[in-house]
Parts: sequence; structure tokens; C-alpha cells
Amino acid sequence: MSNRIVLNTISYHGKGAINDIVPEIQNRGYKKAFVCSDPDLIKFGVTKKVTDLLDAANIPYEVYSEIKPNPTIENVQTGVKAFTESGADMIIAIGGGSSMDTAKAIGIIAENPEFADVRSLEGVAPTKNHATFTIAVPTTAGTAAEVTINYVITDVEKKRKFVCVDTNDIPEIAVVDPDMMASMPKSLKAATGMDALTHAIEGYITKAAWTMTDMFHLKAIELIAQNLRSACANEDAGIEGMALAQYVAGQGFSNVGLGIVHSMAHSLGAVYDTPHGVANAILLPTVMEYNADATGEKYRDIAKAMGVEGTENMTQEEYRAAACEAVKKLAADVGIPADLKNIAKEEDVQFLAESAFADACRPGNPKDTSVEEIAALYRKLM
Repeated sequence: MSNRIVLNTISYHGKGAINDIVPEIQNRGYKKAFVCSDPDLIKFGVTKKVTDLLDAANIPYEVYSEIKPNPTIENVQTGVKAFTESGADMIIAIGGGSSMDTAKAIGIIAENPEFADVRSLEGVAPTKNHATFTIAVPTTAGTAAEVTINYVITDVEKKRKFVCVDTNDIPEIAVVDPDMMASMPKSLKAATGMDALTHAIEGYITKAAWTMTDMFHLKAIELIAQNLRSACANEDAGIEGMALAQYVAGQGFSNVGLGIVHSMAHSLGAVYDTPHGVANAILLPTVMEYNADATGEKYRDIAKAMGVEGTENMTQEEYRAAACEAVKKLAADVGIPADLKNIAKEEDVQFLAESAFADACRPGNPKDTSVEEIAALYRKLM
């Protein structure tokens, strides 16, 4: 059996990277951009950093901003209609996972109209054509949607999120400019940063992990441990470090999958609209403890990457506990709640657990699980 790696054709990194957007559009001969970005980024002038460049180059564009924090089927359907009517021939996605996930779904359906029923994209959809040419510009340091083959859509009617996995949805170009992330409030830096850490840890211990993705994930864990606290303190070096860290994590997990932290977080997001990064951060240490006996020596590597000293002299029980504690401490240091007491309700636990078990991320978990065990994990945090 072979291992597959899918990455962007081109990615730009570092301060000022957005200046490479216009030359890429012009050199490829595109005529009009469809800019997907959420209302807050437009309100606070973040999107304008890119549209000003388009204006200066006389590149016409249309902005689509009907995007919710957990993008819905309706957001996608409205976006497809707006894209078709705009006459645009390429997409620029500016934002966090919500904007980029919406843009991915729009681009896929635009080139594969037989999948106009958004629900038909769940799982691994057999699309034939690559999505509309897309440049993805992240404004948060967490989701890494600019380099993944995944996107997540919320089915409001059924109160569930569904994961779509498609090599045709990856943006051709990623532009990872830390200046686009500097205006994030501390709470968002913390939540998205812990999302990136969850990607790196789950990707490192997932069943499909292998040498190349291990390389990405361990480096991402190290970078996050070194930079998330300072990023939350609004230090430039920390923000730049997190911009790279979340992308490196995305290079890995996109190609090997995740686990039940994400499955359980998707359920919380669908039922309570809980921010995805917050849900992941609350769940991660407890699920790590649950998964520990199915991870061999990997928690020693995680603990070391998190900055724990003396791991080479620890017993298996000690380094597993140290890895979980280091994650828990980082989450606390950046202000993440410690439990689900103010989020989850007992009457919803069975539905949450069933939804998490049905989630596309669950099969990658290092330990085979059950609805009952997932329900117990929710309750442990309540």
C-alpha cells in the first residue's frame, strides 16, 4: 500500500506575502475574482488589505460575505448562485476555516454541478473536476484550510456537521501572511492555535500516520509550544511562528486524517455553535488520556516537542501523563475553559455521541471506540 501526499501547487509565506497575489492572477490570465470573506473581516478592514491590491491593479472583483462562523448548506448554495451570476473566473478566499471551507464547496460545485446537492459532497465524493482556481489567504493561525483537502459544512436542519474530503478542493495557491493575522483578538488566537495543536497531535497518532507526516506534525507541535503564548500576547514573532506552525500541521493531517477529538468537536459545533478551536482545546487532554494506551511511544515525542524536559528518563506512564499535562497547561495559559460544564447538556449527550461516532474523522482515531465510550468522554468533561 502506498502513502499519498497532496499539497498546494504553490505557497507563499512571511510578511508581505499578499503582494504575490496580483502577479499570480495576472500571469495566469484570470479576469475577475470572486472574493469570499466573512462580514467581520470586511468590517474591520482585513479583507481590504487584499482588495486594495486588486483595485490598484485594476482587477475587477465581487465580494461574497454571507458566511457564518460554522458555514451552512445555505451559505454554500447562496455562494454558488452569486459566483455564477458574478461572471468571475477565479476565487480568492480570505478568512479562517469558515471562509475557506465555503469557498472550497463553491469552487467544487461550480466545476461539478452534478453535486449541487451540498449533502452529496459528504465523505469522499467522486468529483471529476478540480475546483475553480482558488487563492486562499488565511487570517487565523489554526485551521490550515488553505493546504488541506477537507472542508466542513453544517447541516442546520439535522443539527450536524459533515466532513468532505476531496483532493479536487485544495486551493492551488496558499498565501500565508502573518500581517493578515495580526488583528485577531486574543481569544481567537488561543482557540485557533489550539485547533492547530489538535491537528498536529491527532495527525501524529492517527492510524494512517507515517514518516513524512510525522515530520510535519512533530515540528508543528514544537512551533506551537514555542509560539502560541507569545502570539496571544500579540508579539510579532509569536504570530509569525503560529502562521507557519498551523500550515505545517495542515500539510500533515490533511493527508492522514484525524481522530475523535475532531469528531466530538464537530458535534458540539453543530448543536451549540461552539467555536471549533475552543471545543478541540477542551476535549484534547481528556481524549489524549483515553487514547494513550494505543499510541506506543509517541507521547514521549509529543511531550518532548511540547518542551517537557527529561522525557528520555521517564517511564511510559510518566511521559504519557507529561504530554497530557503539557497540553492542558498550554490551554489554561491562553485562557481556554477547562471543561464543558457551560456548554454541553446531559439530555444531548446521546445525540452528540452518535453524531461523533458517525463523523468522518472517527475511523482515524488510534483506538477503536464506541458511542458509549464517546458519551462517557463528554460526561467526564461535564
